[in-house]
Amino acid sequence: MTMNLYTYFINNTGRQIIKCAHYFPIYERYFSRYVNRPVTFLEIGTGQGGSAQMWKYYFGPMARIVTIDIRPECKAFEEEQIHVRIGSQSDTQFLQSVLDEFGAPDVVLDDGSHHHDDINVSFDYLHPRMARDGIYLAEDLNGGYWPQLGGGLRSPNNFINRCKGFVDEMHAAATLYGDEVVAETDITRTTSAIHFHDSVVVLEKTPYLNHTMMIIPPDDPGRA
Repeated sequence: MTMNLYTYFINNTGRQIIKCAHYFPIYERYFSRYVNRPVTFLEIGTGQGGSAQMWKYYFGPMARIVTIDIRPECKAFEEEQIHVRIGSQSDTQFLQSVLDEFGAPDVVLDDGSHHHDDINVSFDYLHPRMARDGIYLAEDLNGGYWPQLGGGLRSPNNFINRCKGFVDEMHAAATLYGDEVVAETDITRTTSAIHFHDSVVVLEKTPYLNHTMMIIPPDDPGRA
């Protein structure tokens, strides 16, 4: 039986974990397929190390948890299956060094600085380089409506607003029949679903999606 993450969270007596309660059903909805399977899970933002331990126990013995943070003291949170690397989520050279070491992540969870400048840099660099069927989850995005975190209600820097635009990019081919054409992007080519939750956005990737319109059985005037 899959471990209930919320039960783990509320009974945690180890390293501190700070999460909104409503995130846990979201996590299980998208992450459960990786339980007890080989998975490279990249967590942006190490906190006090408790969440990395939670992911380790949730995903099981074949999981590799890689967590990054700008605070050198987070290095002390390393243990079996948990790797901590020190650097900024907006430093693309650092991000590439993590990819070089651990390979393409299957899952990226952004719980880092919460500043939307950083969120956008991390996404733009990591999303095209993660597993072809990976999941990218960014949380605490309610801060995107706050100017002090690089956002605002109508700000193009607000990651939620960017993701609204990604919905159009996902449907770029359909816009060929309209007055405005949306250019095809990496989102168009690789993204099968974009999910909006309170303060959370999840993007699901796919290596191929069959868009063929099918009629089964086909129309046949000669059929009785």
